[in-house]
Amino acid sequence: MLRASAATAAALVLVAAPSARASSAVAYGVQDDAWLSAGGPALERRLSTLQLLGVDVVRYTLRWDQIAQRRPPSARSPADRTYHWGSADAVLKGLRKRGIGAVVTIHGTPRWANGGRGPNWAPMRARTLGDFAYAAAGRFPWVKRWTVWNEPNQRRWLRPTSPRVYVTRLLNPAYVQLHLAIPGVRVAGGVTAPRGSGGGVSPVAWIRGMRAAGARLDAYAHHPYPERPGSETPWTGGCRHCSTITMATLERLLREVRLAFGSTPIWLTEYGYQTDPPEPPPLGVSWARQAAYLAAAARRAYAAPRVELLVNFLVRDDRARAGWQSGVFTASGRAKPAYRALMLPLTQAARRGRVVLLWGQVRPRAGRQAYRIRLSRGLGWTWVTGTLRSDRHGFVSVGVLARRGVRVQLWSPRDHAFSPTLQVR
Repeated sequence: MLRASAATAAALVLVAAPSARASSAVAYGVQDDAWLSAGGPALERRLSTLQLLGVDVVRYTLRWDQIAQRRPPSARSPADRTYHWGSADAVLKGLRKRGIGAVVTIHGTPRWANGGRGPNWAPMRARTLGDFAYAAAGRFPWVKRWTVWNEPNQRRWLRPTSPRVYVTRLLNPAYVQLHLAIPGVRVAGGVTAPRGSGGGVSPVAWIRGMRAAGARLDAYAHHPYPERPGSETPWTGGCRHCSTITMATLERLLREVRLAFGSTPIWLTEYGYQTDPPEPPPLGVSWARQAAYLAAAARRAYAAPRVELLVNFLVRDDRARAGWQSGVFTASGRAKPAYRALMLPLTQAARRGRVVLLWGQVRPRAGRQAYRIRLSRGLGWTWVTGTLRSDRHGFVSVGVLARRGVRVQLWSPRDHAFSPTLQVR
């Protein structure tokens, strides 16, 4: 119910709030390989969902060990008959058709390339990964963003767990071949987990080790998951004296990458909070808190220098109870509040006296987007703006007069949708 008296409307005066980073082109996306593995009509419906969410990019994994289960006689040719590209063809071509960008990750070593070991063991020869990267580039030449491996600083993803092994046998060979095959390609290295875990290497030590090994990269990729989800927000609560790197300690990542690789851009290629239900505390947070943190993380990426990309993991919760539960949909397909937070993030940027500075974004982005802001002090809602326009990337930065405890929502006329409710602090 929308109510507004003349006195109320006069008291809720819109105040212009200049954007701190109005020219930002940070891209937002999702990753959910399993959800996108469905073929036919199911895949088309899911691609349509991504369009409704307004994502800029989708991160997708090419499993080398599954695509090349046998040694290919012509390893550099994407048409070699031993290659089985599987669902990758449908997914990446479908994204391209709908104008959604892709970030492709190459991961997993075939047994024939590493002496019969598991996919987390590095290949014995550098050339083998380079040849596959060249073939993959020939198969998907329109993909301009690539990453090499997944969380190689943890033993469960790469053995030997060594930055030198990663650089010499994986990253640099793939970097050279991808650049040879695709004009204008950008290749990110690192793709590190927020901590080394048992037997692994901290991201700080990994970055420094990559530098010493002569890493070649166009961006540095990292997964800044919270270490303590119950108490750590995208802005606060991270360990300030550790060698881990979470979203709350993003400055550590920016500093270490700058010292190692200069002004290299940052890609945050995996991030999210699991929810309760189904994941109980301390790993799971409430649905409302997940939505609030998703919006806060979007602004965190927007405000940070050199950050170009933030990818939310997942779209839908895993069906297995022991799986990962950070989707914006439940396993049965029910939308969580995070669904709207992904489409219309809204967060409080600051307070200046009586003025609350709001930051948000209207997605999908196609130039300047229409939006309105409404407030509620109790039973009803009051519009405090007419129809305004975002900047050319869909970003919203405005100020309103609002006391603590007042509820705020962002409205997108184009989508006929409200953001999740934000309670002013």
